[in-house]
Amino acid sequence: MPGVFEALPSLVNGNASLVRRGRYCSTTVLVEAGETAWLVSVHAGRVERVERGPFLMRDWSFAVRASAEAWRRFWEPLPAPGYHDLFAMAKAGHARIEGDLRHGEE
Repeated sequence: MPGVFEALPSLVNGNASLVRRGRYCSTTVLVEAGETAWLVSVHAGRVERVERGPFLMRDWSFAVRASAEAWRRFWEPLPAPGYHDLFAMAKAGHARIEGDLRHGEE
């Protein structure tokens, strides 16, 4: 599991279309896989940094929390229904999305 999160910068930043779509996104996301926490810092659609926790008093905009098993199923080449995207995982109860999801909205 750690390898996937550590590979995020090259996976995201190497995809010009994905970076272009996220060009207005600058935020820090807390991702938890079971007991392991990761902070993913994004600036203008590019992943600038991925740090492995534990963290004490760190700032983040929103969090995505799921069991290590749920993340493993999410990263399968052809994920099963309920694991095929983050919102499906949340709807099925496999993940929680929480925090300031509307930051910056007027």
